[in-house]
Amino acid sequence: MKRTQKTEIEAPAEPLAAALRPRALDEVIGQGHVLGPGGALRQMVEARHLTSLIFWGPPGCGKTTIAWLLADACGYRFEAISAVFSGVADLRKVFERARENKNLGERTLLFVDEIHRFNRAQQDAFLPYVEDGTVTLVGATTENPSFELNGALLSRCQVIVLQRLDDDALLQLLARAEKLTGKVLPVTDDARLWLAQQADGDGRYLLNMAESLLSWDPGSSGLRPSARDDRLLDVEALQKLLQKRAPLYDKAQEGHYNLISALHKAVRGSDVNAALYWMARMLAGGEDPEFIARRIVRMAYEDIGMADPNAALQAMAAWQTYERLGSPEGELALAQAVIYLATAPKSVAGYKAFGAAKRAAADTGSLTPPPYAMNAPTKLMKNLGYSDGYIYDPDTPEGFSGLNYFPPGMKRAEFYAPVERGFEREIKKRLEYWEKLRRQS
Repeated sequence: MKRTQKTEIEAPAEPLAAALRPRALDEVIGQGHVLGPGGALRQMVEARHLTSLIFWGPPGCGKTTIAWLLADACGYRFEAISAVFSGVADLRKVFERARENKNLGERTLLFVDEIHRFNRAQQDAFLPYVEDGTVTLVGATTENPSFELNGALLSRCQVIVLQRLDDDALLQLLARAEKLTGKVLPVTDDARLWLAQQADGDGRYLLNMAESLLSWDPGSSGLRPSARDDRLLDVEALQKLLQKRAPLYDKAQEGHYNLISALHKAVRGSDVNAALYWMARMLAGGEDPEFIARRIVRMAYEDIGMADPNAALQAMAAWQTYERLGSPEGELALAQAVIYLATAPKSVAGYKAFGAAKRAAADTGSLTPPPYAMNAPTKLMKNLGYSDGYIYDPDTPEGFSGLNYFPPGMKRAEFYAPVERGFEREIKKRLEYWEKLRRQS
């Protein structure tokens, strides 16, 4: 009987992102501020002692890799769990193993990915084990720890901010991928830079795109390569071949607040081009344009005010235009309002004046207006002196009577101090003229 020969099943190749994972801290790119000489993590490695840490950074910046390399460099056992897939039962098992390790004289680094996904009670479960040294906690999060982590847990950890990978770091990753595979990416120089930009700081995402390109078959894709070189893809061809990544933007979390803050401050700082950029970023991320419209109206009153009263009209008109046209046509109205506000003279005199008036109102309580400031619709009120001494200002030669409308006994206050910019320059002249008349009377 003839024996059939067994065919070996070839194991699937390791993903490029895993194959290129650094094997030493010196191989990590883009995080020199914490891993370079004098950096916080470098000092811990040199001392071979780690404190509990929270790694805060965007996806694909190396949080998991750095945690694993820290454990290896400092002689810690490495335990890893994900808050997405783990619960209290899983934590108990990890803590039990860590306690056994501690009894044997070994230290345990517990890496918790997406630690912000644990609720408050689950986060509290870490506290006794962190305090007694059973584990050295390294949590990873893409969200602001100030908002997402318990204050008690946060006080026991050092927050390490990891940066998104810049274009230079991402291009280094592409070079490493080419060296490892022995292949050259079939792209033009412009397309290589475009590829790095589309990764948006995420090294893992970049390597996944590179893996697709390294296996690209020009004959099967139907794409027209570069006009200069039929073996290379240009930017236009790459855009067709690769799905464009949505920008990192969470409308309910920190990205939302960071970008609207940048838009508002760019308008306040009269940086019209930056203001347009941040508004475009928010719209590209899926932000509700009416949220932006409401903020634009706020800018008009808060940062411009009477320096250019038309700013508020422009802002409201833009909002109403968007309500009628919707996207994308109505977005142009919002852009025009942003341009108008960013290039308008700025003044917070009205904003400050109202704040000061509110404080004075709270301090003075229930003071009564002067009699001439009150109406007398009934005979009793007339007999009590309501409206006595009132002067109708438009009937005076100057159109100004000089009456003091503050409560009797309250010292006059000056809340509003217009600036020497825009329309407020004219308002300031009027106020000075009226004050002169008031002193004369």
